Amino acid sequence: MLLTISTTYRPATDLGYLLHKNPARCQTANMSFGCVHIFYPEANENRCTAAIVLDVDPVDMVRGRHRQSRGLPLEQYINDRPYAASSFLSVAIARLLGSALKGQCNERPELVNTKIPLEVKITVLPSRGGEAILHRLFEPLGYEVKAERHKLDDKFTDWGESPYYTVELKKETLLSELLTHLYVLVPVLDNQKHYFIGKEEVEKLLIRGRGWLKDHPDRDLIAKRYLKYKPSLAAEALARLTEDNPADNDLPAAQEGEFEQRIEKEVNLNEERLGSVLAVLRSSVCRRIIDLGCGEGKLVRLLLREKQFEKITGMDVSVKSLEIASRRLRLENLAPRQRERVELIHGSLMYRDKRFEGYDAAVVVEVIEHLDPPRLAAFERVVFESAKPGVVIITTPNREYNVVWENLAGGKLRHGDHRFEWTRSEFQSWCNKVADRFGYRARFLPVGQEKEETGSPTQMAIFSR
Repeated sequence: MLLTISTTYRPATDLGYLLHKNPARCQTANMSFGCVHIFYPEANENRCTAAIVLDVDPVDMVRGRHRQSRGLPLEQYINDRPYAASSFLSVAIARLLGSALKGQCNERPELVNTKIPLEVKITVLPSRGGEAILHRLFEPLGYEVKAERHKLDDKFTDWGESPYYTVELKKETLLSELLTHLYVLVPVLDNQKHYFIGKEEVEKLLIRGRGWLKDHPDRDLIAKRYLKYKPSLAAEALARLTEDNPADNDLPAAQEGEFEQRIEKEVNLNEERLGSVLAVLRSSVCRRIIDLGCGEGKLVRLLLREKQFEKITGMDVSVKSLEIASRRLRLENLAPRQRERVELIHGSLMYRDKRFEGYDAAVVVEVIEHLDPPRLAAFERVVFESAKPGVVIITTPNREYNVVWENLAGGKLRHGDHRFEWTRSEFQSWCNKVADRFGYRARFLPVGQEKEETGSPTQMAIFSR
C-alpha cells in the first residue's frame, strides 16, 4: 500500500521538518504487522513528496495475532490486507508520524500553524459504497477529490465492479489536520479493523475528531463505521461529540481552565470543596463510594486514607485522566489490601451502567456544569434511577459569586467548557425537582467563604433517601 504526501510550498523541503523525516534518508520501521518504509521520491525547493509504503506480512495475517477469524474458509489466505489501505495505515501514521499528527515541530514551530498546499495520493484505497462516499467524506472538509476505479478483472466482467480506487486529495491546510482526517477516515472506508473495538476507540475518535467531526454532515456514518457498527459505542461517541467540544468563548478553553484553577487556588477552593465532601461522607454510614467524574483522582486519594471506606471507585469519561489518576495513586505499588479497595473505570454519565450500582454514596464534584442542559435528564436517570445510591453529593459553581472576581465580569463563566453556571435558586430548584421525582431528600451547604450578597463560590447538595 502506497501513500504519498506532496507540497509545492516554498521551500518545499520544509515538509521534512513537519514530518520529522529527513528527505535525504530512506527509513524503515518494523511494526507488529510488517514493515513501513518512508522515503522521498522528489525533494527540491519547488516540490517535495514523501512516500509511505506499508509492507504487510501475509504470513502474519494467517498465523499471527492479526489473522482473520471470520468469513469464508480461504479468506485468511486470500484477502486485500497486504495491498489495500486499511486500519494498518492509521496505526503507521500514529506511531511513525505521531509528532506531525499532534502538530509538533520544535525546529520550525511556525510551520505547524501554517497552511500549505498539500496533495495526497493513496494507492489502493477500498471504498465500500463506491466513489460517492469518497466525496461525501472528504469534500465537506474542503478537499478536492479525484478517484480512479480499478477494474476487478478484464476477462470476467460479470464479477462486478471493484471497490478499489486510487484516490487523490488536494487542499491548502495544516499537515496535522490532513493526517488527522486520514487517521479517522481511512478505517471508515475500509470498515474492517484489525484491532479490538472497545471504549478506548471511542476516546480516540473524539480526540481526533475534535474541531471537525461534530459539524460533518456524515458524522453518524463516520462514527458507526469507525466503531465497526457497535451500536452502544457509536451512540456514546455521537452523544459526547457536543460535550467534548468546548463552548465558544473569548478565551480558548485551555486558558479558561487555567484561569479557573488560578482563581480557585488563591482561595484554596478546591481543597475546601474536597474537604467538605469528605466531611459529609465521614459523617454518614457509607462504606462503598463511587466518584463519578473522578478526573485525576484527587478525591479518590483522600478517600483511600480513610479506613471507614471499604470500596472506592473512580469513574471518568477521559482515558487520559484515568491514566494520570492511576500514576498519581501509584496503584501498582499499593499493598494488596489497599489495592483491593480502589478501582478506576472508564464510563459515561450519559448511559446506564451496572458498574455504578451497589454503592452507598455517589459523588459528583464540579461535573454537571460541563453537561449540555438537554442531557441533564439522562444524567438524572443514570444516577438517581439506575445507580440509586443511598447518598448523592453534587457540587457546582455558584454563578452569583463570579462578580467577586474582576476577570469574570460581564457574565463570563469560570471555564471555557462550562455549559452553564447556576445561581443558588436555580440549583436548589433543580435539586428539589430531582429529589421529588426519584424519592430523595435534598439539603444544601455552602462551600468556601460566604458573602451576604452573593453566597459562597461553590454550592453543594446532599441527596439522601
